[in-house]
Parts: sequence; C-alpha cells; structure tokens
Amino acid sequence: MYNKYLGLTSLLNEGESKQFAISLSPKSLHLKKEKLTHIHLYWHDVTGGDNITKVTVVKAVDNTTNSFFGAVSVLDDALTFSPGLNSKIVGRAQGMHVAADQSNVTFVMAIIFKFTEGEYNGSTLSLLGRNHVFRHCPKRKMPIVGGSGVFRFSRGYAIMKTYKFVPNV
Repeated sequence: MYNKYLGLTSLLNEGESKQFAISLSPKSLHLKKEKLTHIHLYWHDVTGGDNITKVTVVKAVDNTTNSFFGAVSVLDDALTFSPGLNSKIVGRAQGMHVAADQSNVTFVMAIIFKFTEGEYNGSTLSLLGRNHVFRHCPKRKMPIVGGSGVFRFSRGYAIMKTYKFVPNV
C-alpha cells in the first residue's frame, strides 16, 4: 500500500524537479520581523458540576493501583483575562491529555488556545508537552510549537501555575 502512494507521487511530479524540499526565504512568505508577545490568561478546567469542560474518555485499565496511567481526557475549557468563572471568555483551550507516567500523575498534553476576542480573534496557539500535576511542580512550562493567524510560526513556551483548585465533591 505504501508503494502505491509513492508511485502516485512519482506520476504527479513527472517532469518536475527531483527535489522533495526547497528553501524559502521569510520574505517570500511575507513574514515580518519576529516579536515577543506576553499573554496572561486564566484557564478554567471544570471537571464536576453542571458545566463540565473536561471529560475522561478512556479510563486507566489497572484498577489494582491508584494510578491514572493510561487515562485520556478531552477538554474544551474557557480562557479568560481574570480568574473568576464569570469573567468574559476571550478564547478556548481545546485538546486532550493522556496520563503517561506510571509513578506520578503527569500528563502529555496537546492543547490549542483558540482566541475569540480582540486583536487575536481567529488566531490559535498550539501547546504540546509534559505537564506535572501542580502538587509536585507549582510552575510548569510547556512548549508552544506553532499557531495560526497572527501567531503563525509561533514558538516559545507557556508557564502554567495553578491559581485555585477545588476538588469534586
């Protein structure tokens, strides 16, 4: 099956250059000079009550331990500029996380910050990385691996810190 796709690619490129990659200048992509942007947001992850924004879609298989290892959750959380749950929503944190550490509660997360207000409306930031639970690491850093709109070709990191934790009752 793989060779069939390679054959198709060869037919489509017949008569063209045999190179599979070319170098592009930033100018040809209409890229501007890089700039540093600092955005301060509050990410509301609600796991209980009437307005749940995160659900576990796969539970851990090993019920003999208290491990979350193997659990997969999907989220669609509000992003606001102030900490209150009733604050104006300026975007959404959408994505998933997987409990991928057998000895600690640590997640591998793939999250998109989708902005819906202001100068960043319609733009996204993509985060991909490892997130230790806040009790073990009060400040966590996750890499920003890209974006869209005004954040096209973004890179950098996000610092996450738990502002308030209210356990489900």
